[in-house]
Amino acid sequence: MRDNDSATASVAIAVSTPGAPAAPVQGTPGNPVEGAPEPAAPARSALVGRGALLAALGVAAFSLTFPATAWALEGMGPWTVVMLRSVLATALAGGALAVFRVRPPERRHWAGIAVVAGGVVLGFPLLTTLALETSTTSHAAVVVGLLPLTTAAFSAVRTGARPSRTFWIASLVGAVVVIGFAVQQSGGAPGRGDLLLFAALLVCAAGYTEGGRLARHMPGWQVIGWALVLALPVTVAGAALALSTEPLRLTVHAVSGLLWLAFGSQFLGMVAWYRGMAAIGISKASQLQLAQPLLTLVWSVLLLGEQLPPAAPAAALAVLACIAVTQRTRG
Repeated sequence: MRDNDSATASVAIAVSTPGAPAAPVQGTPGNPVEGAPEPAAPARSALVGRGALLAALGVAAFSLTFPATAWALEGMGPWTVVMLRSVLATALAGGALAVFRVRPPERRHWAGIAVVAGGVVLGFPLLTTLALETSTTSHAAVVVGLLPLTTAAFSAVRTGARPSRTFWIASLVGAVVVIGFAVQQSGGAPGRGDLLLFAALLVCAAGYTEGGRLARHMPGWQVIGWALVLALPVTVAGAALALSTEPLRLTVHAVSGLLWLAFGSQFLGMVAWYRGMAAIGISKASQLQLAQPLLTLVWSVLLLGEQLPPAAPAAALAVLACIAVTQRTRG
C-alpha cells in the first residue's frame, strides 16, 4: 500500500464493459498500473477533482438519510423500512446489472462484497433505523459524524494505508468536535440509541473500506449492485415477515422517505461515494463526511422542524477547517 491516497496495492485493473472483453486501464492517482506512463499533472488533478466531487455528491445524498428515515418511520415499522429500502434498491441495481449483461465478479471479490452487504446494505441501515426510534435525527447525525475517523482507521488496518501525522491530528480534532456535539445533546449519558449508533459506525466503516477497495477493480455501481443482490434472500424474507407483523400506513412522507432511502441513499449515493473513494483514496474521501452531520442538521430543521443546536455554527467552522486540512495532507 502506498500512502493514504491508494486503496490497494499497485496492480493492473481490468474494467469490463457490456459485451466486450476486459481491458486494462491506465490506473488512477496514487495507484498507477505497472509499466504504464504516469498521467500528466493536469490529468491527475482533473481525476482527483472529479473523485472529490463524486465523493461530495455521495455525502450530500447520505446527509438526507436520517430525515428520510424519520419520514418513513411515520408510516412503517423499522424492520419494514430497512428491508423494503433494500429490496427496492436491489430492483434498480439488479435491473441495471441484467440490462448491461454484467458478468458476476471474480471469486476473490465475493468476500469483500459480503462485507459491503453486511455493513452498508443490512447493518448500518438497521442499526441507525432502530436508533432513530428513540433519538432525534440531529443527535444521530452528530454521533455518526465519527464515521470518517472510523473509516480511516479501518482503511489503515485493512489496506495498509499510512496517513500523515497532520492528517490524523486534523481527523481527531474533527472527532472531538463531533463528540462535543453528542455530549451536549445527550447530557453526557449515552443511551440505547447511542450504543446502536456506535455499532453502526463500526459496520459501516468496514463496508466503506471494503467497497472503496473493490471500486478499484470494478465500477462503483457494480460494487453496491452485487452487494444488494447478495443480500436479496435476507431482505426479501425480512420484508415479508416485517410487513406481516408491523403496521403500515402509506402517507406522502412515509413513501417519499422510503423511496429516497432506496434509490438515493442505498444505490445512487453509494455509486458516487465508491467511485469517489476509488479516485482519491479511502482515508481522504472519508474526511469529506465530516460535513455530513452539519448538512443533516440543516435538513432536520428544514424538513422535520427540529431546533438547531446553538453550537452548530462554531462546530461547522471547526469541522470545515478539519476537512480542508485533511484534503491537503499527503501520507
